[in-house]
Amino acid sequence: MMSRFDHRSLDPEIMDDLSCAGEVVDQTLRELDIINRRLGGNDVTMDGVRQLLKNRLPETPVHIADLGCGGGAILKLIADWGEKNNIKTKLTGIDANPNIISFAVKNSKDYPGVAFETLDISSEEFRKRRFDIVLATLFTHHFANEVLVDMLRTLKSQVEIGIVINDIHRHWIAFHSIRLLTRFFSRSAMVKADAPLSVLRAFKRIELETILAQSGITNYVLRWKWAFRWQLVIRA
Repeated sequence: MMSRFDHRSLDPEIMDDLSCAGEVVDQTLRELDIINRRLGGNDVTMDGVRQLLKNRLPETPVHIADLGCGGGAILKLIADWGEKNNIKTKLTGIDANPNIISFAVKNSKDYPGVAFETLDISSEEFRKRRFDIVLATLFTHHFANEVLVDMLRTLKSQVEIGIVINDIHRHWIAFHSIRLLTRFFSRSAMVKADAPLSVLRAFKRIELETILAQSGITNYVLRWKWAFRWQLVIRA
């Protein structure tokens, strides 16, 4: 009998609705920040950034864009890290949902160096943009494989240094763990519904390797990280 974990789910998440708004969105973003901090998800992305910038001290600010930026937590971490390590940064959070961007702006009011934009990454406006580094944390699982192939091929042409992808390993332990955690501790209906589904929409190693091959990307390192995360570091 085929397991539900054998193939990526195509079922839509509530967060995929770009019109979703209100307190449920704000509570969801607050809880995602907690989940990423306590389960080490933020560290996976930060470690990827450090790898790309190792031994690099650019004279001009490093322009880093965070796709599907949520509440801006990753960019605030990078801002603090850059200041501590004397690395100049230009930080841009991008999301297609204006309500998420509105939350991110309020959530990052103490970080004037972090900017946010409501922008669809499939638009021509976005495709014309150039960055040093692009980040995608818990973002790529929202897209079908064929969309990801085109997305990665395009992003590769938009960056000077590289891309960091941090996403979920589709596994039954990850599914049941997050389902139970959110059932008992989440106050967001969106988190309770989307978190387990995110695992079902996520990746096994061979799927990521196939997507990369179809995108023409060969210069990368793919590592498994706790807790059930993939860290993909692509160099330009």
